[in-house]
Amino acid sequence: MPKVSNKKKAETVYQLFQRARGTWRSKWEAQAQKCFDFYHNDQLSAEETRALEESGMPTFTINRITPVIEMMKYFTTSKTPRWQAVAAEGSDTDVAAVHSDIAEYCWHLSNGDSLYAHIIQDALIKGIGYFQIDVNPDADRGMGEVEYKRIEPNDVYVDPMARDFLFRDASYIIIKKDLPKTQLINLFPEFKRKINQSSSHESTSGGFFASQRDVMQSDSIQPEDIGQEAYNPETSENDEVIDYYECYSKERYPLYNVFIKIPAGASNIKEMREQADEQIKAKEDEMKVALKEKALELQELTAQGEIIYERAEIEIKNARKQMETELEQFKTSLINEIQEAASEIEQQIMTEEEFNIISNDPLMKAAIVEAVKFYDTRVKLSVSLGSSTLLYETIMPITEYPIIPIPYMWTGTPYPMSAVLPLIGKQQEINKSHQLMIHNANLASNLRWIYEEGSVPEAEWEAYSSAPGALLKYRSGFQPPTPVQPLPINNAFFTTVQQGKTDMEYISGIYSSMQGDTGTQHDTYRGLLAQDEHGTRRIKAWMQTIVEPALEHLGKVFQQVAQNTYKAHKVFRIVQPSGIQEDRQVEINLPIYNDLGKAIEKFNDYSSARFDVRVVAGSTLPVNRWALLEEYFRWYQSGLIDDIAMLGETDVRNKEQILKRKSVYSQLKSQVDSLEQALKDSRGENETLKRQVVQSEIRDSASKVEGQMDAELNQSKAQQKLLRQRMMDKEQQQQK
Repeated sequence: MPKVSNKKKAETVYQLFQRARGTWRSKWEAQAQKCFDFYHNDQLSAEETRALEESGMPTFTINRITPVIEMMKYFTTSKTPRWQAVAAEGSDTDVAAVHSDIAEYCWHLSNGDSLYAHIIQDALIKGIGYFQIDVNPDADRGMGEVEYKRIEPNDVYVDPMARDFLFRDASYIIIKKDLPKTQLINLFPEFKRKINQSSSHESTSGGFFASQRDVMQSDSIQPEDIGQEAYNPETSENDEVIDYYECYSKERYPLYNVFIKIPAGASNIKEMREQADEQIKAKEDEMKVALKEKALELQELTAQGEIIYERAEIEIKNARKQMETELEQFKTSLINEIQEAASEIEQQIMTEEEFNIISNDPLMKAAIVEAVKFYDTRVKLSVSLGSSTLLYETIMPITEYPIIPIPYMWTGTPYPMSAVLPLIGKQQEINKSHQLMIHNANLASNLRWIYEEGSVPEAEWEAYSSAPGALLKYRSGFQPPTPVQPLPINNAFFTTVQQGKTDMEYISGIYSSMQGDTGTQHDTYRGLLAQDEHGTRRIKAWMQTIVEPALEHLGKVFQQVAQNTYKAHKVFRIVQPSGIQEDRQVEINLPIYNDLGKAIEKFNDYSSARFDVRVVAGSTLPVNRWALLEEYFRWYQSGLIDDIAMLGETDVRNKEQILKRKSVYSQLKSQVDSLEQALKDSRGENETLKRQVVQSEIRDSASKVEGQMDAELNQSKAQQKLLRQRMMDKEQQQQK
């Protein structure tokens, strides 16, 4: 296959970008910009503003879109999303539990709550928001950290043929930005020469669809207003802006599952042999002593006559043979351990290019035990400048794009609709009705006059005709000026305004009662809770069908990136925001060593664990605090929960100190501790009494035995005395 030049690759990326920014993309950008303007209270175009001013009509607007979007954003981002990992094998259960903690750590490290809120806002206003999973290689002193990022929707160009709402079937996804050369050099210092030689393509200037509002009269300042004014901080002159492209594409690559025999170093083998010789010598000495003890035991049995001499010889011979066999087995096992440690087999996944490199090396080829070829999808990243400069290409170790979209109203194309778009018509209707009513009121309070030319001093009438108590004169011989009264305004305008407000609430699913409007709230407390529950079902439907599947896909992409990043021993510190539980530490890839000091495996081996990631449903939705506290209080009164669970849901300060002082469990624990101490004391006293009783029984038994022995001794002495007397008497009789 011929090698493609870097310039040709950069041109290919630029051509894909041109295809992605076609007619339908421009139409979507125009709609997104219009929705963006309406959200920021820029609801009149420059032509409309000019026409209203020329006709003397007011140009104000009654913005009802911004509160609706803010409430929808609140309902969607009230809480932090949570992911749950399910182990594929029983051995990975502990690591799967650790994954949730790692995801939470990286989320807070990236200020994820703020990013999530901005991405949901992009989805509601522009129709789509984008997450990006990236790795900061310089974080944690060069060990790297996985980070969540947000991408501006206008910077993302997706394959127009994509039909999956998560863009998993897209042929490519391009991120296009306009960056100054100085910033590019700071981002990629290793490509400084290429950046300085690159130039921008003239057709890529800009980056946002032009807004139709009056820029100078607008309340907001948008990126397109500032333009591309970049300055070089070193020279204080204008810096050239370059169009920068990141092109992500999916390709099927041949990979190899390679098993490599990794030999240990000579010094390690020498140390292992020395340790083995010491263990063998110690084992041999122990067996020799055991053999001598066996021989001595047999000699004693022979001397006592329990066994014959020939049996003793056979037993000694068998013991010596068994000792030699055990010693030989011990030596063999140690040699096997040394060989296993010296030839450890490691499994690695390699690309075809990497496998060809090690296959061409005779030494490396001899170390390959087995190699299995297979094909897998990988994401390729091509970074280029302009239409002719390629910075670099890399194959990412992931199977899904690290760009995760969250659309609002999916249309089956990469151009979804926003929540603002259906509200624009009603917003214009309300604005127009208010403008007409105010204009009619202005006409009624500032009368117009019909007069004959020359009948009145015009300057005086223009200055004082509407002043209270003014005396106006007209010239005699002319008809007096006649006031022109405006026609009474139709009541349909008031009805239109009220109906328009109701329609906007119905379309968006956000009602006035959700924003604290007491005039539209339900009379009863439970009725208000029911209205709150029913009113959020529109948002819950979007959460269940779009947001939560997107968050689950985000968690799976994070899993792939994290497992390829966190391969070394690392300790994460997870902070508990509630304050009731203590902060905890999570440790992964902890090396485990054998008796020879060799790392043989890892505890919590995160990079090789297999598990599935799922998002916890409804974890980001808000909860009615007052209703929840009331329910918890009822459960506490009925005995279903304890005071710890009740206090944990409140906003009371210093909850942990209160738990220590007031908790029922704490009181019971103190009582149990005191009872245990009393029981311990009583057990000690019982043991003392038992010892005293035993000692007294021993003394009593000893005294009885001593008395019995004294009696026997006295009896023996008496018998001996009587026997001696008899012997003396017998001897005297014989002498006589």
